[in-house]
Amino acid sequence: MKPPPLVPAEFATTNGGTPFSVAFNDVYHSAHGGLAQARHVFIQGNNLADRWLQQNPFVIAETGFGLGLNFLATWQAWQDAGKPCRLHFVSVEKHPFHRDDLARALAGFAELTPLAEQLLKQWPLLVTGFHRLHFDEGQITLTLLFGAAQMQLPQLSAGLDALYLDGFAPARNPDLWSPDVLATLTRLSHPATTLATWSVAGELRRTLEQLGWSLERRPGFGNKREMLVGRYATANTRKSTWPAVPKRDCPETDSRLRGVSPAPTFRASPGKAIIIGAGLAGTAISERLARRGWQVDLYERNAAPAQEASGNPSGVLLPLLTRDDAPAARLSHACYRYALRRLTELPGVRWSPCGVLHIARDAEHELLQCATLNELNLPAKLVSFLNHAAAEAQIGRPLAHGGWWFPEGGWVDPVSLCNALLALGAERIETHYSVTVARLEQTIDGWQIFDSADNLLGSAPHLILANAQAAQALLPCPVPLTLLPIRGQISYLEKLADNDNHPPLRHVLCRSGYLTPPESGAICIGASFDSGDSDLQSRLSDHEGNLQRLEELLPGTALGINAHSLTGRVGIRSTARDRVPLVGTLPAPLSAKDMEQATLATMPRIPGLHVLLGLGARGLVWAPLVAELLASQLADEPLPLEAALVKRIDPARFYLQALRRKNVSNNADL
Repeated sequence: MKPPPLVPAEFATTNGGTPFSVAFNDVYHSAHGGLAQARHVFIQGNNLADRWLQQNPFVIAETGFGLGLNFLATWQAWQDAGKPCRLHFVSVEKHPFHRDDLARALAGFAELTPLAEQLLKQWPLLVTGFHRLHFDEGQITLTLLFGAAQMQLPQLSAGLDALYLDGFAPARNPDLWSPDVLATLTRLSHPATTLATWSVAGELRRTLEQLGWSLERRPGFGNKREMLVGRYATANTRKSTWPAVPKRDCPETDSRLRGVSPAPTFRASPGKAIIIGAGLAGTAISERLARRGWQVDLYERNAAPAQEASGNPSGVLLPLLTRDDAPAARLSHACYRYALRRLTELPGVRWSPCGVLHIARDAEHELLQCATLNELNLPAKLVSFLNHAAAEAQIGRPLAHGGWWFPEGGWVDPVSLCNALLALGAERIETHYSVTVARLEQTIDGWQIFDSADNLLGSAPHLILANAQAAQALLPCPVPLTLLPIRGQISYLEKLADNDNHPPLRHVLCRSGYLTPPESGAICIGASFDSGDSDLQSRLSDHEGNLQRLEELLPGTALGINAHSLTGRVGIRSTARDRVPLVGTLPAPLSAKDMEQATLATMPRIPGLHVLLGLGARGLVWAPLVAELLASQLADEPLPLEAALVKRIDPARFYLQALRRKNVSNNADL
């Protein structure tokens, strides 16, 4: 179901200058001071200074981000405490501020200015869904859930250590204090979880007590005589971000597998992983784990990173759009926005958010593009529709049609991105180049890898296959991944014909192919798209096809270019049949008796064997966020994506589909 568009908060203040919500007719914080209220009610109420020393990482969930004062005050207190743990802060907000209005609201809190500036720099576009931001060298992670709490919180996968029950007064904003919202937060809690809130409303107390919370009244802040603190008092088990799986052996499992994996130990200490493949996928997950303190051994069969499908001189950064905002499109939007934030903070990456124009195929497609954006109602900073005249004015050259304009899209040099990721995690990433892994073996302690001469190369509790098409040959059991090779050939141009009427091309153009501007370092046109083809030899026919794509993008530009004179590059992309990545822990084979009841949540998994595969032609978009997802799963931290989208890219999805088809077939035979 397509999520409703966000309605931004309207900035206003009371006569006394306190930020005020027009929508809820209530103030955002106490007139006695929002920062002091955050410290007294939430930070002291949850005894955070002491608890941060005892648990790492530590997860806080908040209802109602508002001005962000609770987050900023918590960040400041965490710094003052010596940064004792990795800190996750998750907050839901139905009516977020535009960046400029948030800046106005925070301007009155001078002592928070250094932190507020960092928040404002990364403040996301107002799009419904999850937004993940990193601060303080990745030691603080803010996950914003934009949208109604009843819709967003059930999509959260996290184990919560402390709750900030905030928002406007229950009488003014009852939805945020509803039994459903409180029950959802309770399901994510464990016996050591605490809560704090300034509200002592009777209905709130009764609901929390019925849900199993032990409550205590304490002196309130400002004109509030009392406040509530609480501890979850039931014997509920801790919530893991991994799928819940049965603790049993599977008769049909390959003999090399040591049973199935239960949910990992909650809050496991930094671990060790072997990663195979040093393209976009492998370097991205290596860096994400290294930043969490993990030790990583990265194996690559080539002499350097990004030598295969990730080795093109430049690639295009733009999301997928569909009129119905299908899950694959929502996933693409989230990955695109996260990739832009990561690229902004990564030193040494050659890239440019120069803008991308996705030109319509014909007049009918142009109308569809326009209608799609009218349906989606997305921010213009994400995408807008340019009619024919406006598109030509933007590009400065004759075009056949208008199209979608992505003002922050652009081109990226994948090799520089892979190198930057490895440099950022260099202290904890050991690279092994010109090494081909020929075989895997599971042991009691994890996984071992061997070369073709059966020499042991390394061992670790976790093994991640990020080596595209080559992963299938290494799988220890017949679990279907359905990866398909897709051959792509690009062509290089020395220059584009320019004159006084045609200024230099400054933006990326896309249609059936793409064209990168001269500033990218190599003018690339392409690419061919040959499914099931793994031939790495250059083809004249593909150069001719690329010239046809150039002509579609910029009419008249390909005239006079001889395809025989062109050089280029061939890469083999690897994609799943549904064109979205495969990310997560691999499923273990099921016995026949368990087949009928199998779901993604209950399916047994192969302990310690994970994949990050199938990035296809959109690796630059997918890789950063799906790597963050897999690292969050391995570290048992809050996930950066909605649960529905995590399921969409679960590597067990094809196995589950195959089981269901087999079950239907068996029943039909009966």
